[in-house]
Amino acid sequence: MAEGGSTDSDTTAGDSSTDESTTEELPRDVVETVERLTHRARWADDERATTLRDRRDDILAEHGFEARIRSERDGDVLVCYPGEWLEDGEVVIDRIDDRSRALERALDPETDADWETIDADNREVVDAVEEHYGAVHAANVAAFADYMSNHHALRIADATADHVAEFLDEYFPRNAFPDDDQRAVVEESLQRAFEFVDGEPPPIDREADGYDV
Repeated sequence: MAEGGSTDSDTTAGDSSTDESTTEELPRDVVETVERLTHRARWADDERATTLRDRRDDILAEHGFEARIRSERDGDVLVCYPGEWLEDGEVVIDRIDDRSRALERALDPETDADWETIDADNREVVDAVEEHYGAVHAANVAAFADYMSNHHALRIADATADHVAEFLDEYFPRNAFPDDDQRAVVEESLQRAFEFVDGEPPPIDREADGYDV
């Protein structure tokens, strides 16, 4: 479910931050985990989304930061602010000492040639599954291709266990509109998909730790 946007003061404070950056105060693994939990929360139901955001906020709080979502023309942006900049959930401009301390991550992939290449590779996997295993498996893999291309800008070959878990638990039932035949074989469909990509496939499991999305 969508998370609330931020105020005008949030936007002002975040303008100078660099997307895909890290800060000395937020290690890279923390930033990546926070971003992954935010992505998962966007596609979860209300109860699950709250749990994921609470987990994200607890991780940030350990480092003295808080998260906000800023809506822009090109999509939503995750912004992590030092906690001392905020009062009642809003940035107080006079408290900003060094704008580079804030961190931003775009949550929506850009539509460009790289995305088109990724999506084309994923469609080749769908076609291979259809040729070898039929339409039902292909429909499930097409949904997985949509999920990987549109929401992570990644190839199926790069899927992690947490991508699979998020797809099975949250994206597939809410966005793929599967029929009974598709639901019955979706895990098998993903196994078939990974036969046509290089590398070791991730576990096909509905439970994962949320750290690799």
